[in-house]
Amino acid sequence: MFMTELEERVRAEVGNIFDSETGQTFEEMHLIQSVRETSLGNITVEFMPTSPFYPIAFKLAADIREVAKTVLGVERVVVYCRGHAMGEQINEMTNK
Repeated sequence: MFMTELEERVRAEVGNIFDSETGQTFEEMHLIQSVRETSLGNITVEFMPTSPFYPIAFKLAADIREVAKTVLGVERVVVYCRGHAMGEQINEMTNK
């Protein structure tokens, strides 16, 4: 699948986030499901925690959002958590 340059840079940056629970990066854990540039400078990141009850999923979502916002060219970031028991609440809190 073709990725824009901005999508590639965001994916690389969020992939480098370190998960304190496992001692691995998000890339090593395969947490990032997709990174899409929905319009110029607007990025959507989908991730799936390793468990539906992963205790720090709220923090993961916030970390993804904050790191993605630091990438040059990113204007807005939306993060979606998939496969977590509190996914709806995580998405609401992260994207308000």
